[in-house]
Amino acid sequence: MTTTQNNRPATDGSDGAGPLPAEAGQVSEKEARQVAEAARESEWGKPSFGKELFLGRFRLDLIDPLPAADPGRAAKGEEFLGRLADYVRTEVDGARIEREAAIPDEVFQGLARLGAFGMKIDEKYGGLGLSNLDYCRALMLVGSVNPAISALLSAHQSIGVPQPLKMFGTDEQKQKFLPRLAAGEVSAFLLTEPDVGSDPARLATTAEPTADGAGYRLNGVKLWATNGTVANLLVVMARVPKSEGRRGGITAFVVESETEGITVERRNAFLGLRGLENSLTRFHDVFVPKENVIGGEGKGLKIALTTLNTGRLSLPAMCVGAGKWSLNVAREWAAERVQWGRPVGEHEAVAAKLSYIAATTYGMEAMLDLSCRLADDDRNDIRIEAALVKLYASEMGWKIVDELVQIRGGRGYETADSLAARGERPAAVEQILRDMRINRIFEGSTEIMHLLIAREAVDAHLSVAGDIIDPDADLGRKARAGARAGAFYAKWLPTLTVGKGQSPSAYAEYGPLAGHLRYVERASRKLARSTFYAMSRWQGKMERKQAFLGRVVDIGAELFAMSAVCVRARAERETRPAGVELADLFCRQARLRIEQLFGSLWDNTDQLDVTAAKRILAGRYAFLEDGVLTPDRDRAWVAGWEPGPSSAPDVRRRIPPA
Repeated sequence: MTTTQNNRPATDGSDGAGPLPAEAGQVSEKEARQVAEAARESEWGKPSFGKELFLGRFRLDLIDPLPAADPGRAAKGEEFLGRLADYVRTEVDGARIEREAAIPDEVFQGLARLGAFGMKIDEKYGGLGLSNLDYCRALMLVGSVNPAISALLSAHQSIGVPQPLKMFGTDEQKQKFLPRLAAGEVSAFLLTEPDVGSDPARLATTAEPTADGAGYRLNGVKLWATNGTVANLLVVMARVPKSEGRRGGITAFVVESETEGITVERRNAFLGLRGLENSLTRFHDVFVPKENVIGGEGKGLKIALTTLNTGRLSLPAMCVGAGKWSLNVAREWAAERVQWGRPVGEHEAVAAKLSYIAATTYGMEAMLDLSCRLADDDRNDIRIEAALVKLYASEMGWKIVDELVQIRGGRGYETADSLAARGERPAAVEQILRDMRINRIFEGSTEIMHLLIAREAVDAHLSVAGDIIDPDADLGRKARAGARAGAFYAKWLPTLTVGKGQSPSAYAEYGPLAGHLRYVERASRKLARSTFYAMSRWQGKMERKQAFLGRVVDIGAELFAMSAVCVRARAERETRPAGVELADLFCRQARLRIEQLFGSLWDNTDQLDVTAAKRILAGRYAFLEDGVLTPDRDRAWVAGWEPGPSSAPDVRRRIPPA
């Protein structure tokens, strides 16, 4: 969260790049925040359930009734999902992918023939044009066979070339690249660098304009490019120098992977997702024609963030799939395994875990389903909802698979191959634990997601009162902000005292779930009051209160989840009456978590933790490290990050066409 730009457009002409230092590797905290602030979408042209929720306004009308799917499009999606299910069930060996740490060529080719690489690409470019809902259902399905396949398809379509071109590309770019991608050529997204993660202001990869104006020369190193070893087309973020008549800034390019000067130096290996084709890629004087710039110079970060508004839905889809898989394994094992004369699932300690897995899987799916429908309906701004479901599903999904390991005991820690070798059902529980861990880091870590959502949650406050706490604002700006703030809060604050949730008859149409919605309405107002109080108390220091902001966001996520399950259960009460039971169970569990979070807003060890961390960093407690052999701290290898000609062999993998 930042208070320096306060919802105003960038003032340096970068139109999204933000003010940049002369040397990208040397930036102040203020400069880094300005770059991030300039890249975010500053306008709210459409209503947002999540934005209203954080302001204490429970706008149930924005999500109920659920947006209906187009019947023709839905039928097409069902037909594709049926073909996809048949294919992965009979032709894809997930255990082989895990064992060989690679997706076989024939799987790439089979997915291409099905059209899986064009699920999100419009039909006029050869794609399937699926809805976000069916796309996520497809990722859930293939991920249940092996999550590396979901990661392949998601990185290709959610953040790779198709989505940025769909939203920001020219007609010529779409006609040139999208048919190739729909047919099975793979794309990748390259933003992260060895020394640059969530702080794009320090981006070091450069794109120098050529003297003849025909294009750019790219130089730099990109790390952790999912699909980077197999991709045909890349979206590369690079910094164009600012000069007279040129806005410069971080810019997005479509790059052909076979262009001279590109070296895939290694395929990275990870804790989980062993079939992931993830690269360290070096660019040395790589020529990119000017026609391959997406959206214009300086628009790169804005394109990346806007793309992720819907792109983030792919990760919770995989988390929901993991929840469903975990529920199946936990249910069958807890019913079959007998201890002390009863199935283990009937013992209270295990019963609580089963209850959590079932209720939370229902909650995650309800959030995902709602977010996808809102994205497909396109009448709402879903940047907060998409971020909330990514954050929530990755955190809760991790807890689900951890509980599954505990329910399975030693068999949860044992590999599937080992189980099979001695004649037991080869449930790959330890694998799903390893595969799921990355989701708390992918496409925005939990910590970054907390800050991103918090910034959007307080946007209304910064829009009217930001200059009051901005140290760079002059007296005139502060005076005008004071007047705006006075008018805004005079109308807003009274709405937080009394609301519909205090009426015993409110939301009666929801039957047994009405009480939960009344709680959401009351808690939403309480959350807004807490946020306002915190801003009044800490003002400009608020952005450093990351633990507090994280709890605010977590409360909002739980409230969004409760709203989604109630809406879903009501919509399905005729076809799935048991959903009301799950919705009630989920809401009761969520309310306990929310109350604990409210309590810890003000009763916590946050300041003590910060003090302790400073002492730890200073080495005060280094004696605790005595008695073990610690990792080598020699950092001479950092020189390997420098751009330049590569002496390493190119390890890219070329997939034969389908």
